[in-house]
Amino acid sequence: MVTLSFLLLGVFLLVAETSFLQIFPNWLGRPDLVFILLVFTAYRFDWFRGLLLAFLLGWLMDVVSGVFLGTYLLLALLLFAIVKFLSQNSPVKETAYQIPLVGLSYFVVQCLFYFFFSLAQPGALPPWSWSKVLQDTFILFVASIPCFVFLNWLYEKLSHRRLVVRSVKRRSGNRFR
Repeated sequence: MVTLSFLLLGVFLLVAETSFLQIFPNWLGRPDLVFILLVFTAYRFDWFRGLLLAFLLGWLMDVVSGVFLGTYLLLALLLFAIVKFLSQNSPVKETAYQIPLVGLSYFVVQCLFYFFFSLAQPGALPPWSWSKVLQDTFILFVASIPCFVFLNWLYEKLSHRRLVVRSVKRRSGNRFR
């Protein structure tokens, strides 16, 4: 139930990212909400369910906005695996490293993404801009704070929800025993 809910949330975020957030001006920034969701799944989900979500969301990103098929899928799986590995046995308190790791991993992924595409199609990309990458990282860093609060709330709400099982047993005539 939790995995399906987060998959539907990821599809909604992907649709919002590719349609509604494109209306905002460039100087305001467009945070990558699916990236934040992938990092959150690396923190909260186990390996199997998290890799399944990363695979499905990466595949959907590839279908919706991928130039080279498999690029987003590979990046989503690598991102999940690296963040899961780094956060799995960390002695540092969870809340102290979650948000900074989002910003750091986004910065590294942007650098790797640009490097990959510069090798694949050298003349198609605009020149590298440190200010643009740092601005996007800062916008994602700030946007991840309320997103993590909401995702933590949703995860706790869905994971502690128990199905109420109604008693099917027939009662006898005397209810006061």
